[in-house]
This record gives sequence, structure tokens and C-alpha cells, in this order.
Amino acid sequence: MARTGIIYGVNGPVIYLKGNTGFKMSEMVYVGDEKLVGEVIALDKNMTTVQVYEETSGLRPGEIVEATGNAVSVTLAPGILNNIFDGIERPLERIAEHSGAFISRGVSVDSLNLEKKWQTHITVSPGDVLHGGDIIAEVPETSAITHKCMVPPNITGTVISTVSDGEYTIDETLVTLKTDNGGDVELTMTQRWPIRIPRPTHHRFPASVPLVTGQRILDTMFPIAKGGTACVPGGFGTGKTMTQHQIAKWSDADIIIYIGCGERGNEMTQVLEEFTELIDPKSGNPLMDRTALIANTSNMPVAAREASIYTGLTLAEYYRDMGYDVAIMADSTSRWAEALRELSGRLEEMPAEEGFPAYLASRLSAFYERAGMMHNLNGTDGSVSIIGAVSPQGGDFSEPVTQNTKRFVRCFWGLDKSLAYSRHFPAIHWLTSYSEYLNDLSPWYGEHISPKFTDYRNQLMALLNQESSLLEIVKLIGSDVLPDDQKLILEIAKVIRLGFLQQNAFHPDDTCVSLKKQFKMMEVILHLYKKSRHLITMNMPVSILKEENIFERVIAIKYDVPNDRLDLFDNYMKDIDTFYERIIERNA
Repeated sequence: MARTGIIYGVNGPVIYLKGNTGFKMSEMVYVGDEKLVGEVIALDKNMTTVQVYEETSGLRPGEIVEATGNAVSVTLAPGILNNIFDGIERPLERIAEHSGAFISRGVSVDSLNLEKKWQTHITVSPGDVLHGGDIIAEVPETSAITHKCMVPPNITGTVISTVSDGEYTIDETLVTLKTDNGGDVELTMTQRWPIRIPRPTHHRFPASVPLVTGQRILDTMFPIAKGGTACVPGGFGTGKTMTQHQIAKWSDADIIIYIGCGERGNEMTQVLEEFTELIDPKSGNPLMDRTALIANTSNMPVAAREASIYTGLTLAEYYRDMGYDVAIMADSTSRWAEALRELSGRLEEMPAEEGFPAYLASRLSAFYERAGMMHNLNGTDGSVSIIGAVSPQGGDFSEPVTQNTKRFVRCFWGLDKSLAYSRHFPAIHWLTSYSEYLNDLSPWYGEHISPKFTDYRNQLMALLNQESSLLEIVKLIGSDVLPDDQKLILEIAKVIRLGFLQQNAFHPDDTCVSLKKQFKMMEVILHLYKKSRHLITMNMPVSILKEENIFERVIAIKYDVPNDRLDLFDNYMKDIDTFYERIIERNA
């Protein structure tokens, strides 16, 4: 018998049912005559509170609410990639077929295509003993990704029959198991999983491998590990979305989950259009072949915005369980926090700082905690890396969302509006940013790139810090009074800023740079500094050093050396040595 309740009150996306409805906490329900999707968020013997994931205008007391018996869950099966969903995994293209450009209320469409037949290769045989997470079949989901259909985590049993290889829909039985208690279980390609519960793993690995993005300021100065967490805070127009685009396109993650959470509709449209046109540089196929997009714009209901983060996380964990490295772009967690604040206000909860709920910190920590490099139940290794954009009002990093996010992420890429306005991109400021993964990743850099990599990085950082101190003096009394060794630091720091930290996303060689090229660039810059400093100790003024244009030539390395011609760096080292000898001869 269906459990139902009757609406007693409506307060925006929050509705109240009087009496003991028999509903369960976090259960999914259908609200009203139009069967709007909702979730139970509070219960006592006299009142049930439900948040509705759709527009509630027109809803009135007396309408019926029906229980479904299940928590809010996502459907996990082939067809997720190369798709665009709303916050509760409804495909937007299918919705458009039903209701046009704007999502109508109560629209009910299947999350994934139930009619499409997938070419399936069965990987188990009768008599095999299977446990949760074991792979039963492989399906080429796109040209880039093979989908591995798995036993649900809570099922164990012996295979008693399988189908032959062929084409099947996601709901057709592939394998039948005899469970330990004697019952039969039919396994399909499909799993359902509650979005608020992390998928189980065997154990977590410490951070040890970098997520290589091809962006110099990230890979060299402030690296993130695979399975790591990073936040990208910045005011309007500083380049949060573009930074995430570059990481999505060029990073060595296998799969990208992009969550547009509460962003402006026109910005989300631009993201959707750009992603569908991008070509994956690794394979030459469309980037969408290894991407799933979750679009939840600012004019969509706030409750669905709050759920969209968890929907994306669950999709990412599912692909991690197959052994893939997944990167989540959450843009932006500030809009998600604002949704929490609005719902908290409707529920008349006691507000904390700036009106945000007191549990903001615990929700953020639970979100970032689901990242990690994991050893999965089926013996594979996979990772979920989370890169969350934060949009502090007025670019104020002291506001609660930024401050609480800093507590739970180990990588902070602070965007600076003065850099953005001076057209220095990526506008990540080297003095406000940091990465706690540097020491964890140093052994990897030493083994795969060079034992000197971390030392060179630290030398560059020290020069930038010295420049910052000297600029304070220059502002007060001008640069003419500085001794030549300090003038040299300003010149070399300029080479680092313009030639290394600044990167052109539209230049074919500069948009993505390998770690080996990044190391060679650091080597040339530091070689120039070493030779120039030696000249300064021989009482050569900086003005003579600048006559040779060697500084400008080193700045231009990022454009002049193609990514496949790293041997050309030897010529620059020789040119610097020649420059050094020529200066000495001329002034002997």
C-alpha cells in the first residue's frame, strides 16, 4: 500500500505535511498533482518537511504527496558520457523534446536511453564467484571510454548463467547470480545509487601522482595531486571558468564531470556550446566523448542546485570504480552555499556568519572528503579530483565560503583582479596561492622529470617573494636608488612573470606545456640569473646587461620553442654563456 501525505503548508521550495506520514528520512517523494520530485529533509511525529527540486508556484494545501520507498538516486549505466543533465540527472535534450527550451514542471523522462542497444562483451563465466564491484561486462560507451559494468557493491554470489556477447539494452539481464542465501539475482548494466552516500572502496592511497594540467603556474608552482582537492576563488571576470576549461581540456584525467551550479544561463550556454565543439587533444575525438555536463542555472530551483553537486560526485565515483581518473569541475560552490542558505532560511534555522547555515563547514568538508585516489573493490585503482570554483562577493576572500573551503582543500589558486585587468592570465597570484601537495609530489617529479625540479621551483618562488619586498621600496623611493643586485632581481622576476607564469590559451604551443618543457624553461631562466649575478659581482651595471636584449629573448621562449623541439633549449643555454663572455670581453 502506497504511503501518502497531504500538503499542509508551502514555503518556496519547502513544503510541510501534518501528521505521521510514515515517510523515511532522505526518501524521494512525488509532490502534488504534477508529481514534482522532492526529498524528505526533516521528520517528527507531527510534521514531515520536504524540499522540492522543481518550481512550486501553483502548489496548494490539500494536494497529495506520494512516497517512492527509495532515496534520491542516480541511474548508473552506459550513456552518461556525452550527455547533458539537470541537477537530478534528467537529460536536458530529452526534456527539450517534451517541453521545449524551458523545463516544464513534473516532466518525467528516463535518465538514460532505455531503448539503445550497446555492443556488450561478457567477462565472466558460469561458476565464477563474484563480489561487489567485480566487472561482469565491457561496453564501448564512446570512442574514448570503455564502460565496465559491475556487480552492485552489496551483492555476492556465484554465476549460474550469462548471455552471449552481443547487443543489449541497459535493462536486459546479462548475468544471473546465486547468492549466499540461496536466492537468484539478475544483473543488468544498470545500478541505482543514492547521491548523498559515498560509494564504497577498499582503501585510500596517499597523494603521490600529480594531475598534470599543462598550465605552468599550476603544474610547477602550485600542483594538485590525482585524487586531490583545489579551490579557485576569484571575483567576477578573473577567469575561474576559463581556468577550469583549460584543466578540463588539457589535464591527464580520463573523464571530466563539469557541474555548472547556479551559474548565469548565458554563461552555462557558452560552456555547453564550447564543450561540444572542443576536440580532445589526446585522441582527436570530441572532448564530450569523455565528459558529462550537469547544468543547473541560477533561474532553476535552488533545491536542485543543492543536489546537483552530489549528483556529479556520484557519477564521478562510479567511473572511479572502473579504474579511471576523474576530475570534477564544480562551478561554483558559492552558488551551492547560497542555495543552502536560502533553504536554511525557509526552514527557520538559526543563521551563522553572513546568514549561512551553521552546518556550511560540515557540508563543504563532506563534499571535498569524497575526493581521493582509491584502491577499488574490484582491485583497480582510480581517483576523483575535485576543483571547486568559489565566487566571493566583491572578491573578498575573508567571506565564509572561501574561508571554510580553505580548511578542507590542500590547493588554493587565488585569482587576482588586478592581474586579470592587466591581461595577465591565468590571473592566479603567486603570493596568495599555495599547494600542500608539493612535498608529497616531489619524489614523483624527481623520478619522472628531474631531481632538481622542486629545487628550481623553490628558487623561482624565492625570487618572486624578493621582488614583492623590493617593490614596496620602489613605490616609496623609486628604483634608481636600489643596488644593482636588487635591480637584477626585479629584472629576473619580470622574466619569470611574463615568460613563465603568464600563459596564452590561444597560442598552439603555449596553451598546454609538458612538464619537461616547464623544467627546461626554469633551467634557462635560472641559468640567466646565475650568469647575470656573476656579472653584477664583477661590478657590471644592470644597464649594460639589458643592452643585449637577452631578457626579452628568454621571455619569448614560450612562443619560440615548439613543444616537440626541446633540444632548442641547449641553444639558449649557449647564447647565455656567449652573452656572459661578450660582456666580460667588452668591459675588460
